[in-house]
Amino acid sequence: MAAIELRNVRKSFGAVNVIKGVDLDVRKGEFMVFVGPSGCGKSTLLRLISGLEEITSGDMLFDGQRVNDLAPSKRGIAMVFQSYALYPHMTVYENMAFGLTLEKGKDKEEIRRRVERAADMLQIRQYLDRLPKQLSGGQRQRVAIGRAITRDPKVFLFDEPLSNLDAALRVATRIEIAKLHEEMDNVTMIYVTHDQVEAMTLADRICVLRDGLVEQVGTPMELYENPNSVFVAGFIGSPKMNFISGDKAAAYGAETVGVRGEHITIVPENGTWSGKVIHTENLGADSYVYLEMGTEEPVVVRLDGVNTYKSGDVVQISPMADKIHRFDSAGKPMR
Repeated sequence: MAAIELRNVRKSFGAVNVIKGVDLDVRKGEFMVFVGPSGCGKSTLLRLISGLEEITSGDMLFDGQRVNDLAPSKRGIAMVFQSYALYPHMTVYENMAFGLTLEKGKDKEEIRRRVERAADMLQIRQYLDRLPKQLSGGQRQRVAIGRAITRDPKVFLFDEPLSNLDAALRVATRIEIAKLHEEMDNVTMIYVTHDQVEAMTLADRICVLRDGLVEQVGTPMELYENPNSVFVAGFIGSPKMNFISGDKAAAYGAETVGVRGEHITIVPENGTWSGKVIHTENLGADSYVYLEMGTEEPVVVRLDGVNTYKSGDVVQISPMADKIHRFDSAGKPMR
């Protein structure tokens, strides 16, 4: 495993500054997830760590050693991309073994041992003699992950590896990646995604990026419960936090009040606010009620079970007093 340090790392493509001075520590054996909106620089940052892109300025250290000028092959990393990038004419075994066959000093028995170990971890041993075209998308992605495992890396880098899969396969493969982290607890993993569920369920810590800078780093629940800005509060969580400004927030001494849908209750009378139902979603175990309240976006109330509200209903709502987030005019929390 390797500890990774980024010190004022910057990356420019011509006159365009993409990474604008990132300071970040990734701990040994940690599962770190990069999230942020499209164009925030998360994939570029991953490529800088891998060595596939050159750092414009700043320092990158692996276990205290500066690696700015170190080739990707010398960094002890393995990378899994969004595309499977498997050789179609090779079997699963040959795809997983290919990188090892290029290394000097690796005999066939050692290669077989590594491939079969990786195949067992990912439950794909029965597919070793098949061609990629004979596999499902989820199985192909597990082969791509297995190919990386066989290299016995210090650092695993994942660049949105599940985005090409359908919903069911995403869940299944996400579970496989979580199990992989538990079994390979000596490997540092960095994972790029735009998916909230992947970030919240996989990460030891999440790094939220915005416009080429780190906005906040913390455990999933730290970011969920104590966001350090309106941006993080609105980005982490699905559905995102509700924001209420103006007169409705003034009573709390704030420019903006934030409250999550599950922390709002619909009350018979004397609620803190009122709103008109414009849409409802019944999902079985829980449901969502969308309210028009004169806010920039509808306010979402999350309820247990099925609700019977209809469009046009006017309801009273109250936030849980200890779950209110107050933000100032700069979008920063007021503690």
